[in-house]
Amino acid sequence: MAEIIFDDIGSFPLPAGLSKEWMAGKFSEKKSDADLFKVINDAFMMKVEAGVEVPTYPQYQDMNEQFLSIIRDSNCTEEPFKVKLSDARIIELEAISEVAKAYREENGEKLNVRVCVTGPLELYLKEFGGTEYVDILNLFGESVDRFVKNSLSVAKDFNIKTVSIDEPSIGINPQVMFSDNDLIKAMDIACSSAKKAGCDVEIHLHSPLHYKLACKTENISVIGVESAATPSYLDLIDKKELEDADSYLRVGVARTDIFNLVSVLNDKYNTNVWKETRYFPEIINDMETPDIISKRLSKAYSMFEESIKYAGPDCGLGAWPSQEIAAQLLSNVSKGMSDFRKGL
Repeated sequence: MAEIIFDDIGSFPLPAGLSKEWMAGKFSEKKSDADLFKVINDAFMMKVEAGVEVPTYPQYQDMNEQFLSIIRDSNCTEEPFKVKLSDARIIELEAISEVAKAYREENGEKLNVRVCVTGPLELYLKEFGGTEYVDILNLFGESVDRFVKNSLSVAKDFNIKTVSIDEPSIGINPQVMFSDNDLIKAMDIACSSAKKAGCDVEIHLHSPLHYKLACKTENISVIGVESAATPSYLDLIDKKELEDADSYLRVGVARTDIFNLVSVLNDKYNTNVWKETRYFPEIINDMETPDIISKRLSKAYSMFEESIKYAGPDCGLGAWPSQEIAAQLLSNVSKGMSDFRKGL
């Protein structure tokens, strides 16, 4: 039986006292910066130490601007919307190379890393909204693929195990005007280098309504479903459809919708927990415990068995109140998944 792998989606809280504006200023310089790299590395290692088996580099940039700011720059493109391979940099991966090298030297093995890139449709919608220029959509696909291809080339001290295309608008955004075939082609273009490199290629969806699109691609093999907060999402997935397409699931087993979780505490204590922060630990001590997480995974496994390849938190943790609480949630997932494995 194949073992279910623990990964995370990406975003993570900043350390106390550090602002998003400071981070944005550092990222805008598009260069190596010791202070910026330290923030990224420290957060990345918190994920590793919490037990995440395939951690994503900490995402501290806007998911669209991280890529569009480069794609829009005429100095970084060989034609409109087609980024030069040399400029298709994910600086976070350059940052974690240092700690990944130290980990390899200390442990005698390379870390497995998950790379998350914003998908071609999401980038297109940000720039063009509800229009339909298929050639430009495909150019975005080529640019996304170049970010992945460049990432694969700089991964010397770690393995890129998983490449995830983030497409939250599929199944949610009414502006999507493209045909299914156009979307499938663009996603396959975006994932071609990852597939050739032997990575697990995942699509991160916020709604599984159109998961069959991913099943019809040649290059995507793992479909992410945010099933901890919305367990009924799993009812929309047909196991046979997955098997016929040789596709797998990444299931969410820990809730990350922090504002909804906090609202429960607000009602319980008749207060504003964002101000009365002493109540925050209840989220990880009572609401998102290893036992609850293990039971969610057991429920999903009873439905899909070996069609599940990955599990972890539903989405990113960037909005969580502190790095410590976010890391504890990851530790709870690690413990919950370990308990699940023991029970098989």
